[in-house]
Amino acid sequence: MESTICAQCRLPKAPYQCECCQSSICKNCLQSLKKDSFAFLGNIPKDLSFRNYCNSCYDEKVSPALFEYQNNLAKARNVNVFFKTQSEETRLMRRAEKPLKVSDCKDKNETLLRLAFLAAQANFNTLIDVVLTAEKVRMQAYQTTKWSGSGVPLNYDEAKLNRR
Repeated sequence: MESTICAQCRLPKAPYQCECCQSSICKNCLQSLKKDSFAFLGNIPKDLSFRNYCNSCYDEKVSPALFEYQNNLAKARNVNVFFKTQSEETRLMRRAEKPLKVSDCKDKNETLLRLAFLAAQANFNTLIDVVLTAEKVRMQAYQTTKWSGSGVPLNYDEAKLNRR
């Protein structure tokens, strides 16, 4: 019978294992990551896709990525959004970037937040020409709605926006 010793605190009988470095860890040293911690990231890196981490792997790989993700999410909540119907206000704004697209979202607010997150991740502060569309999906007697959206990202001076 193999004895497992915690790699962090050296206690015997460590029942858990770090999924990143495969070292044995006890319950007190275990760092768990929620399943939806990186929900808005398009492609989650392999190092961030695990659930159980030891302290050193968590501090080295997960903490910086989680901090950056939360900063981008905070920036996304402050992104200025102009819908396609507000073209009178955005007619002088330059549309140089390719539109960002999001699909298969649960509701309108999530779709808008995902678009804003993509814009904030690419260091833009404004979304213009935003179009959100809903599609009804029927599965026999059950019906749901899938949302998708697109918008053109750009950097626009906050002072100019406040003057309007």
